[in-house]
Amino acid sequence: MPRAPRPLHQPQGRRTIRAVPSLERHRMRMQLLDAVDEDRRDVEVLLTALQQAVAEVHGLGGMVHLPGGGMSGILYLVADSGLPESMTRPWLIIPVRGTAPPSSAARNDTITWQPDLAPPDPVPGRDPVALWPSRLPDGIGHLAVPVPGGGGRRGALSVLFSPGAEPGPAERAFLNEVAAWMSGRLKSSGILNPSPTLLRALENGPGPGEATPWDAEGVHPLTYTWDLRTGELTCDRPVEEVLAGIDPEVMAGGIEAWAALIHPDDLPGAVAGFDTGIQLRGGFQNEYRIRRQDGTYLWIEARARTITDAEGAPVKVIGTLRDSSETHAAAESVGRALQHLSDGFVSVGTDWRIGFLNQAAEGLFGAAGDVAGALLWNIPAVRAMPGLEQRCRATAAEGRPAGFDVPGPDGTSWYHLRLVPVPEGLTLYITDTTERHLREAERAAAERAAAERAALVQRITRELAEAVTAQDVMAAVADGVMTPLGATGLVMLGVVGDRLTVVGSRGYSERFTRVLDGQWTLRDTSSPVGDALRTRTPLCISSPEEFLKRYPGTETLIREGDKQAWAFLPLAVSGRGIGAAVLSFGRPRVLDDDERTLLTALSGLIAQALERAGLYDEATTRARTLQRGLLPQALPKLPEVTTAARYQPAKQGADVGGDWYDVIPLSAARVALVIGDVMGHGMAEAATMGRLRTAVRTLSELELPPDEVLGHLNDIVGELGNDAFATCLYGIYDPVSRRLSYASAGQPPPAVAHPDGTVTFLSMAPDPPLGVAAPPFEILETLLPADSLLALYSDGLVESKERDVTTGMNDLAELLFQSVNAMPASPADASDLDALCAGLTSALLPAHGALTDDAALLLARTHPLDAENVAEWPLPEDPVAAGQARDLVRAQLAEWDLADEDLIMTTELLVSELVGNVVRHACGPIRLRMLRSRALICEVSDASLTTPHIRHSSATDEGGRGLQLISALCQRWGTRHTRTGKSIWTEQPLPTTSV
Repeated sequence: MPRAPRPLHQPQGRRTIRAVPSLERHRMRMQLLDAVDEDRRDVEVLLTALQQAVAEVHGLGGMVHLPGGGMSGILYLVADSGLPESMTRPWLIIPVRGTAPPSSAARNDTITWQPDLAPPDPVPGRDPVALWPSRLPDGIGHLAVPVPGGGGRRGALSVLFSPGAEPGPAERAFLNEVAAWMSGRLKSSGILNPSPTLLRALENGPGPGEATPWDAEGVHPLTYTWDLRTGELTCDRPVEEVLAGIDPEVMAGGIEAWAALIHPDDLPGAVAGFDTGIQLRGGFQNEYRIRRQDGTYLWIEARARTITDAEGAPVKVIGTLRDSSETHAAAESVGRALQHLSDGFVSVGTDWRIGFLNQAAEGLFGAAGDVAGALLWNIPAVRAMPGLEQRCRATAAEGRPAGFDVPGPDGTSWYHLRLVPVPEGLTLYITDTTERHLREAERAAAERAAAERAALVQRITRELAEAVTAQDVMAAVADGVMTPLGATGLVMLGVVGDRLTVVGSRGYSERFTRVLDGQWTLRDTSSPVGDALRTRTPLCISSPEEFLKRYPGTETLIREGDKQAWAFLPLAVSGRGIGAAVLSFGRPRVLDDDERTLLTALSGLIAQALERAGLYDEATTRARTLQRGLLPQALPKLPEVTTAARYQPAKQGADVGGDWYDVIPLSAARVALVIGDVMGHGMAEAATMGRLRTAVRTLSELELPPDEVLGHLNDIVGELGNDAFATCLYGIYDPVSRRLSYASAGQPPPAVAHPDGTVTFLSMAPDPPLGVAAPPFEILETLLPADSLLALYSDGLVESKERDVTTGMNDLAELLFQSVNAMPASPADASDLDALCAGLTSALLPAHGALTDDAALLLARTHPLDAENVAEWPLPEDPVAAGQARDLVRAQLAEWDLADEDLIMTTELLVSELVGNVVRHACGPIRLRMLRSRALICEVSDASLTTPHIRHSSATDEGGRGLQLISALCQRWGTRHTRTGKSIWTEQPLPTTSV
């Protein structure tokens, strides 16, 4: 809470600031001030001096107040330093005759010290206590020294000091000297532009464009001029010609004589209005009362504008005055008319006190003589209306009319209140609307019943539209219909062949459903279900007696079911009966027409939902079959990598997704790892996924690098249309170099779990998805230590509505870290990796039905090829190279214990033919490499880019049969282009006893 000002004497126990600054320091600071340029603006001059003063006396901050350019009695804050806006706001406008140190110093021309900072005295329209900041420390000192001005009008320089610190004589003398320097440097007008803080505080006040000269339709106002330097008042005609009864000599007495005629209640507002307008250098207007010579008062309306000199300082005020008494008399006439309105009318001022209420309002608020001048919130009727105070305050703050209904204080009546903000406060118009509310209540009751039935149909329609299976339909009907209708049992029957079997039940025993299952046929006319299906209308039976009378022989069903009334709803689609729904009740009941109409509508909705459920089952079967056929049936078992994979569709049903993965063996014991995602769900997306997967395998057979594979896929997706997009990551793992080369189009980066247990994500270029990408794609390479675990995944695994991609990737890394560190030291086999794959998808994905996107995960543990299984030699560019190659092959096979003579001879022949072709048709350097992996691999490399092709040779051709021979002798062969040329490779199956 703000504290009230305390006496200005010095308290006991306070210490005096040690006179640290010497006279030399004081002189140096004054010399700095003397060096300020003469063309600097007054505000800049004051701020510079204030900063020097605060710094020299070690103050917390400081302020400068100067008198306004209009009427006397007001000091304005024109400069501040070191203080937050919350502290300066209460000091923007203060009275000269206040008790605060700046006021006392300016009024009494003496230094004033206050040991405990307190709010200044209020001025009209501003309450400094309400603006006072909270949490200020106690004991902040406040010292003010006068700033001399012209004509006996003074301002004040004030500085705030830390608690317990009081300035000594040297500091006070220095501040006096700074104040004198300020006075000498001010412009001759002595009036400054307001500080930015003051402008913000006054920005909602009268502005320059809000008060302009006016002409009151034939009534010519009095025009006057007020010289701000001398206070002299002049006018264009005698005052008594416009303002009857006013002292004719008032203008000769100057501004002080005019102020003496203003009504005491209006004087503060008039002074504040003039000073604010002059301070802002603009136009302003006001309305107040002045005293006639006979002692009565006359209302006048004053409008004026400020005239400034070349430097922007105000020098004159030119304005007009007119008699506005007739306007106030008209207002009194309006008040008499309002008194007899049939509706209540209440006028409250800006202080929320009641100023006027008519006779109609007295019946609610009380007699005018009792409540006039009272706070609106203290009236019992107002307190009894909940929320009225908050609405009134909100309407006044917004400045826009508002209307609403409120209950009366007696609890039975109703009133409509219309609140209209006016400049003087707020007006309330009160209309009794009790009869209208009674009529509306009756109509609302009838509409409510109809709305409940409509809402029930709408709710059931929505739930049945979302039902997928027959059990979903059963649950939707049971949850949505039984309780509103008061039913205690429900049986859903479906057609299988020509018999009605139980699809589901609620409120019946299992014994009863077994008895009912298959009891009736579709065309049975002796059963209630058959009659309902024949007539296509609900059949209602109100009691067991009626049931037995209409359908004899049903005693067992009635006894086992233990119900008292039934409603049989036929379920038919396109003229074909597909089943029935039977609602039952625990007591005899006759359904009215509205309920029968409701059941008729429900039977159609249930039938359509049950039909869709059957179609859904068929579509689901087809979709799952297609998806199983498009994804790999089984991953290949390769010595270079151990792999496992999982695919989880987004939801059940025909909305299959486009995520896929693949593991493709390549030449030279390399392996291609692929994962991709076609955006969207449905049969078309699944078909696109199949096309892309097939294309990837075909492109892999061509031995293309990852960037070219993605380039071709981008062309394929682009041909599908502008709305087709897909992501893909294609990587090639080389077990000889242990390097993974990969390129990505929109896929998240793969995770790598290293043998030491750490998990990292591979660096990734931000390439856009296929279909919108612009090749070439960037190829990246990374070295994978032996037994590294590589995780390729689609975004559906790590991203969901509740989790962003970054969080999901962090979760994946944490799970991989925990799983890898929990595995045995020896590399896991395929079953262990498959279990890890299942565990990761289970931990990262929600329940199957809650997935919003497909998810695919491919795990691959790398196994590099040991150096003992790799042999490589350079060969000369000479025909003797073929013989050397045969010798090297025979020796290497013997070292590998591959002593099968057929294998040796075949390998020698293959290598000899490959080397011979290179010597004859290509160029060196020539290299021979042999790999012992999943097969015996032989490679002959050269620097030529020419790709050999098998051609058909005629019987007379002497050559051209080398590649035919190679194709016949090996299991696979092909050509792979490299950075330096090409490699022609062959693969032969290894004996079962080899590596």
